[in-house]
Amino acid sequence: MTNNFVEELRWRGMLHDVMPGTEEQLTKERTSGYIGFDPTADSLHIGHLAQIMTLLNFQKAGHKPYALVGGATGMVGDPSGKSAERNLLSEDVLLHNVACVKQQLEKFLVFSGDNAAEMVNNYDWFKNFTFLDFIRDVGKHITVNYMMAKDSVQKRLESGLSFTEFTYQLVQGYDFYWLNANKGCKLQMGGSDQWGNIVTGTELIRRKSGGDAFALTTKLITKADGTKFGKTEGGNVWLDPKKTSPYAFYQYWLNTSDEDASNFIKIFTQLTREEVEALLAEHATAPHLRKLQQVLAKDITTRVHSAEEYETAIKATNILFGNSTTEELQSLSETLLLSVLEGVPQTSISKADFEQCATITDLLSVATNNIVFPSKGEARKMIQAGGVSINKVKVTDANQKVAFELLNNKYLLAQKGKKNYYLIVVE
Repeated sequence: MTNNFVEELRWRGMLHDVMPGTEEQLTKERTSGYIGFDPTADSLHIGHLAQIMTLLNFQKAGHKPYALVGGATGMVGDPSGKSAERNLLSEDVLLHNVACVKQQLEKFLVFSGDNAAEMVNNYDWFKNFTFLDFIRDVGKHITVNYMMAKDSVQKRLESGLSFTEFTYQLVQGYDFYWLNANKGCKLQMGGSDQWGNIVTGTELIRRKSGGDAFALTTKLITKADGTKFGKTEGGNVWLDPKKTSPYAFYQYWLNTSDEDASNFIKIFTQLTREEVEALLAEHATAPHLRKLQQVLAKDITTRVHSAEEYETAIKATNILFGNSTTEELQSLSETLLLSVLEGVPQTSISKADFEQCATITDLLSVATNNIVFPSKGEARKMIQAGGVSINKVKVTDANQKVAFELLNNKYLLAQKGKKNYYLIVVE
């Protein structure tokens, strides 16, 4: 083994619980282990990243990782951590989601070499498994008392728990049994909320085949301020660039607090212990430079997207918060431009009205519904004070004619003062 996997998780602050004997098994020999991902959407989000990084650390320690995409379990719904029944997805939607999730996982793990990662889909072994076969071959080995004792079941008894979700732990338990019997998989990993489901698998293996089976869970990621990790006002932060732009993805990590960044740098990057300690010490001497957040945001954005997308995110960041140029602004695609300016006040003007504006003062006041300036007088005053720019070019004359090249043949970016931006849409 190249390093001690459990110790690696421990210093990174990721380890939550580990079944007795697991660490001895992992130091004794190369071990196969897996983590399951339910394809309830056609993209993973950053809430899944801790588990992806767990698999990556597992593989780097010399072990063989399996990423199980739950085409079958996704049809059932895991009650763990849920307060209500999940909407069930159709088979076609699930198969599409599985394909998308597979593509994302392939960015992280190495699928060649002695300990090559493998992907499996539990739909493959459940699709021809009849209900009668399941209750005979699986159900008879686990008692109702054992299943009822699980936290995921107890927490839902008052609000209601369907038979479908009640049986989820048996379905997940059979995944572990199947992988143990067919792939020699001895370890299942997951978030701490998965402990009950995981040990159902170890129990099923023990009772059904007497094989070796171990369990390990990682801490659920929390933020220092108590808000939910991986959520913004707009919802989840997705790995799919169509759902969350690389710019917005980069900004999420860049804007983390010092306390969160000092934890996330260990969990979500592959920096060594020495590198992390040096970075934390450097950050402590000049926290206002936010070096920790910059390294964190660069590492994760590059890994999830690409070095090119990271550079584009930097360019986009400079548009709003730095000294970018008109040329940089003009180089942005419409999609990226709108992503960068998400939340910026917008106003629209017809092409005909735009062309008839006599001066820039007219455009920035009456013609654009007084969104940028409430009156011509206020517009003139700020222009004369040097506080107005259009497309990153400072306006020096309140009576200047409107002769600006539209961004993507459609937009003008007006800036009032240092931080107030307005997007004018010419339609």
